[in-house]
Amino acid sequence: MSDREVSVVLPAYNEEATIERTITVTLETLASFLPAGSFEVIIAEDGCADRTPEIAARLAGEDDRVRHCHSDERLGRGGALEYAFERAGGETLVYFDTDLATDMRHLEELVETVRSGEYDIATGSRWMPGNEADRPPKRTVSSLGYNWLVRRFLQSDLQDHQCGFKALSREVFDALSPHVEDEHWFWDTELLVRAQRDGYRVREFPVEWEPKGDTKVDLVRDVFGMGSQILRTWWQLSVSPRITRRVSMTAGSLLVFVALALMVVYLEPAAVLDAIEGADLGLVALSGLVYLASWPLRGLRYRDILDRLGHSSNTWFLTGAIFISQTGNLVFPARLGDGVRAYVVKARRDIPYPTGFASLAVERVFDLLSITVLAGTVLVGLVATGGTDRIAAAIAAEVRSSSRPGGIRISSVVPSRR
Repeated sequence: MSDREVSVVLPAYNEEATIERTITVTLETLASFLPAGSFEVIIAEDGCADRTPEIAARLAGEDDRVRHCHSDERLGRGGALEYAFERAGGETLVYFDTDLATDMRHLEELVETVRSGEYDIATGSRWMPGNEADRPPKRTVSSLGYNWLVRRFLQSDLQDHQCGFKALSREVFDALSPHVEDEHWFWDTELLVRAQRDGYRVREFPVEWEPKGDTKVDLVRDVFGMGSQILRTWWQLSVSPRITRRVSMTAGSLLVFVALALMVVYLEPAAVLDAIEGADLGLVALSGLVYLASWPLRGLRYRDILDRLGHSSNTWFLTGAIFISQTGNLVFPARLGDGVRAYVVKARRDIPYPTGFASLAVERVFDLLSITVLAGTVLVGLVATGGTDRIAAAIAAEVRSSSRPGGIRISSVVPSRR
């Protein structure tokens, strides 16, 4: 065990008004139950835009029990905690919110629960019997709803996952942090869920808690963001382990079968064959070649998009991923098959879900631009060849047909052969 048995990390983002008092109270409280020289307090200053860095540097210079861990850019709450814990010297790692919303009389219980070796993780709770917490109604509703979702989908036994008052052993942090993906508000929830899944001993105890000032959590953006993280973690822990190669092959084959079945339902095979018999076989063959060539071209385009987003992959793998997602779009409504592609690139190439969905959005922009260019080219051709008159006549015929009594009739217009 190192000389510094306990490392307390205070995640600080624009805390110039409170950080100095927080450090003073923290040092006094720790000194009341820990031996001198056995603890340190680390200010995890997270890309602040106020005077917090200067204050933190001064406090660290005045007291050797205080350290300043600086980041030039915003890491997020979870990212700042990980960054500081990796550089901490203690075997017991502690953190709490810098506004001291949780009564500091609970700090000894928090630290000693883990320092004694009795538990691997300890966390305060605002929702257990015996706690005292005065929360505004809108924060109460969102917190209760969030914790219910975590218990329901992630099989957690805890009542309060987001209370900023936690301690864990160095061993637990080193084992779990590489698997925790979130870098902001969901970080500690994911840590707690994974700790329970891996059999670590977690203790939750009631605390006295009082909100201080406005929360830095955006109740729209961050709450929805944490909701998506619940789904991501549920998929990783409960669904993904069951998706073996055999399951993937079976699901893919079933997807293709359903897609073909739906094509038979929506298209009349006899009518399709009749149309092919009357078509120019040379043009049909040429269109087939163009269609086949479009797949690797789409793979190349998708590879370039992902490369610009910071992720490299194989063109043929991405072509296959596109084929799977397009097949899914034949089966699922509202292009939900695109979500299959986001999963495939995450599972096989470890491309994060936000990047996967962002790449799909970029691809849709390219599609719209391509359609616009093609439509413009066709329009120019029609104007040049005088074909606009037939288009106008067809539109007028449709309008007259739909305005007749008996409802709207949809008809197809086939240009006459010349």
